[in-house]
Amino acid sequence: MRFDVVTLFPEMFGVVRDLGVTGRAHAQGRWSLHAWNPRDFTQDVHRTVDDRPYGGGPGMVMMAAPLEAAVNAAQEARAAQGLGRAPVALLAPVGRRYDQAGAETLAASDGIILICGRYEGVDQRFIERCVTHEISLGDFVLSGGEIAALAVIDAAVRLLPGVLNDGDSALQDSFNDTLSGLLDSPHYTRPEVYDGESVPAPLLSGHHANIARWRRERSLALTAARRPELIEAARAKGWLTKLDERYLAELGGTEVPADKVSPHRRKPRKPASGDVPPVAPDTPKASDAS
Repeated sequence: MRFDVVTLFPEMFGVVRDLGVTGRAHAQGRWSLHAWNPRDFTQDVHRTVDDRPYGGGPGMVMMAAPLEAAVNAAQEARAAQGLGRAPVALLAPVGRRYDQAGAETLAASDGIILICGRYEGVDQRFIERCVTHEISLGDFVLSGGEIAALAVIDAAVRLLPGVLNDGDSALQDSFNDTLSGLLDSPHYTRPEVYDGESVPAPLLSGHHANIARWRRERSLALTAARRPELIEAARAKGWLTKLDERYLAELGGTEVPADKVSPHRRKPRKPASGDVPPVAPDTPKASDAS
């Protein structure tokens, strides 16, 4: 898997390239990272990559030509490696929200080219000519796309085979399909009693079915309290069982209509290797990053 990043600050990406599980996986050759600085594709002595916006207003706008040249260089380098053309994603507030499903889809692909905006935004002509996707982390604005790109890379790389020491670890993450897209349950480790507080008894029982049910109920309770929309999404997909619904009804003191209850949890679809992250339907203006 190969990531190409167009950024004015390539040194920021040492965080995922050199440290932690992603750093170890990079050293093992499980994925690769290539940074392209738009300043290297300028034609003037000052290596200019931005200019004042037409129409006036505060801030500066990143110029189209250096960005497009950097993307073309990245695509050519990928082609020389035997890879096909990669999707080009701009980190921007107008983008579609990046989530666990997006990370899984990206992890099943050959990689992506990420564009890290800066200043007030990016020339719209570059977006229309080169960008195929726009990605956002949420409804907030960063000073640049680098931090958002780091999150995109980390979330996808940790899902690659062999990256985590325990291959089943990622399957227990919050939002994973194996948890019906719900939040993960609480975790405990030694000591058994900490400052007078004990580990919940089911986790000490050694009874696997009871432990699994306790974790499921805690996951349901936590999700219902903090992210109720995830419960509705799981229900709509048929990922909640009658036992799940009975427990949720006990929590809320209400009964769930019989036609809303699935007798069995449907198995979620795994992302295909040819899938790419979703495209935002409209891209009116890209700001720096989010």
